Amino acid sequence: MQKSYVEGTWEKARAFSPAVIVNGGKMIFVAGHGGFVDDSGRSLAGDFGAQTRQTFMNLEATLRQAGASLKDLVTMTVFITDSRYGKQFTDIRLETFRENFPASALITCDGLARPDMLVEVQGIAMLG
Repeated sequence: MQKSYVEGTWEKARAFSPAVIVNGGKMIFVAGHGGFVDDSGRSLAGDFGAQTRQTFMNLEATLRQAGASLKDLVTMTVFITDSRYGKQFTDIRLETFRENFPASALITCDGLARPDMLVEVQGIAMLG
């Protein structure tokens, strides 16, 4: 499988690619993941940064079970409950991916599956 990334102009500063081109491979559709509790079951209610980092750890765990990792994500759809979290999400995504960012949409919504959830991420990963 080959992946190439369209870098765009301003998108790199927001830690996403406007397009990812994939030739060959196996697709993995990843359901929406949240991170409202940490790995020990402690609530992360009200802490957007902690929920986002936990969400990425939960995504990584699911992808690992499918034989993939976060670096295999080619697109993600992100839902946040307050648009003021957008910059913080972008900063954490930049920490998480560093380069070769997946394509992405960031959507503000009134609420998620649980009242204490502040962020949810779904995506598509590709394996060679």
